[in-house]
Amino acid sequence: MRTTGARYGRTGRAAWRAYAATAAAVAATAAAGARAADADSTWYRALAKPSWQPPPAVFPWVWGPLYASLAYAGGRALSGTRGRARRELAGSLASNLVLNAAWSWTFFGLRSPRAGVVGTLLLDASNIELIRRTARTDRPAAACLLPYAAWCAFATALNAALARRNPPPGR
Repeated sequence: MRTTGARYGRTGRAAWRAYAATAAAVAATAAAGARAADADSTWYRALAKPSWQPPPAVFPWVWGPLYASLAYAGGRALSGTRGRARRELAGSLASNLVLNAAWSWTFFGLRSPRAGVVGTLLLDASNIELIRRTARTDRPAAACLLPYAAWCAFATALNAALARRNPPPGR
């Protein structure tokens, strides 16, 4: 069943609550991930990196707008849905945010590019599910998620390149 924002409206207190909730959840995700990420660590600096990896200073500049678009898309889509569709969309978004934050802990926290690859592949699958579910209720909101998914796919390729260039000790 397609549930559109026009049917339920995107104004009023309920809509603002949806935007505020998604903004808070995305901010918490960014903070949780940032706690583990340390591009200045000796371990990370010692990794063999591909020539096409952006410098560490680029990542905050990219993630800021991506997190903002994720919060906006989530708030927009959630404010236009009700009932089961809303619960499923909220669950999909929550799972995605957990996987997003978990990547920093698997890659940096465990100091494991291989574990990072697993984490980012799970995030990519979650992105596909989130976009698919969002598109059912709000196509413009789903379109807002495409740059986020594209950057995560780029991060998967980068993470895989790091895993290939940096085998675990003892191999």
